[in-house]
Amino acid sequence: MLFEEYVAKPLLAGAGISVPTSRSVRTADEAADAARDIGPCMIKAQVPTGKRGKAGGIRAVDDSDSARVAAADILGMKIGGHCVETLLVEAKVPIAHELYAAIVNDQKTQGPLLLFSQHGGMDIEDVAAAHPNDLLQLPIDIRNGIDRNALESLITPTVPADAVDLLCTTLLNLYEVYTDNDAELVEINPLAITHDNNVVALDCKFTLDDSGIKRQHELSAKGTPENLTELEMRGEALGLRFIEFSGNVGVLANGAGLTMTTMDAVRHYGGEPANFLEIGGEAYTLGQAALELVLSHPNIKALLVNFCGAFARTDVMTEGIIEAWQTLEPKVPVFFTIHGTGETEAIAMVRERLQLEPYDLMDDAVKAAVEAAQ
Repeated sequence: MLFEEYVAKPLLAGAGISVPTSRSVRTADEAADAARDIGPCMIKAQVPTGKRGKAGGIRAVDDSDSARVAAADILGMKIGGHCVETLLVEAKVPIAHELYAAIVNDQKTQGPLLLFSQHGGMDIEDVAAAHPNDLLQLPIDIRNGIDRNALESLITPTVPADAVDLLCTTLLNLYEVYTDNDAELVEINPLAITHDNNVVALDCKFTLDDSGIKRQHELSAKGTPENLTELEMRGEALGLRFIEFSGNVGVLANGAGLTMTTMDAVRHYGGEPANFLEIGGEAYTLGQAALELVLSHPNIKALLVNFCGAFARTDVMTEGIIEAWQTLEPKVPVFFTIHGTGETEAIAMVRERLQLEPYDLMDDAVKAAVEAAQ
């Protein structure tokens, strides 16, 4: 779940990280009033995406009149597919150095990872490409947290000596934000060292791990609604987790893990999945709705059905898909691979009712679907 800056910044402040004086507003007149109170400030579009400045969504102003003009220009802009409806009016900060800092979930270490660079204000991808040795990394043992001595040793060569102590404290507090709020990512870019050696977060990107939503009720209520496509909205209304992609191989599988594995296999063999949609659990009863949803994708040229049952019975899931297939009579080719509980019955049904032969190996089914979609 994504969060806009004006929601994320208070999380930093609550952990003791310095942030500029600011006020969120929704109209140009409110922006002018805020600028009158704050003084010289930045008018910042509030959307859960990056590159706001490059899109013209961040403006520097010196007074209330210029704040009103800038706010009127920015409100209603489309940035990264999001319409700007809220602005953050934030006091200007005298910057001496711009840094980059983040805590992320790291697949390689299977734990949190601290990222730090002396090149703040740049996209992290650009930092990694232009200054690979300057993107510092510190894996974190979640049982023990960040070792301050290790942190100090990491950053000392890259920052002014008189800022090291406060910067270390800020990064330790950033990790507190990460752990206390079930974050998947918490990023400050830029993290500024001011002329008076204060350390101030000038931006904040915060992503809540979806598995933590149930523990973060108050916070999750402030999250930004997903920017759904028409098909994704249809899936949500049906209670199905459907994500639309630009590929042409439709995917139906049971269980999120198997679905993602199937999508990875499609890419591995040179294809592109058209969707994520898993029909495990009670969703198997929505076989026809799920099939209609996938087949509504305008790019679909082949359908791949991959069922693997343990507690779930593959014959029950397969029967639902077969009934839907016979009702809808789609024209695209379909490729089955079925394993696990009920597989003998499921395979027999596909043979008898669809006159198709399921594939013994998932890889063979994937390769056939990818070839058919080309």
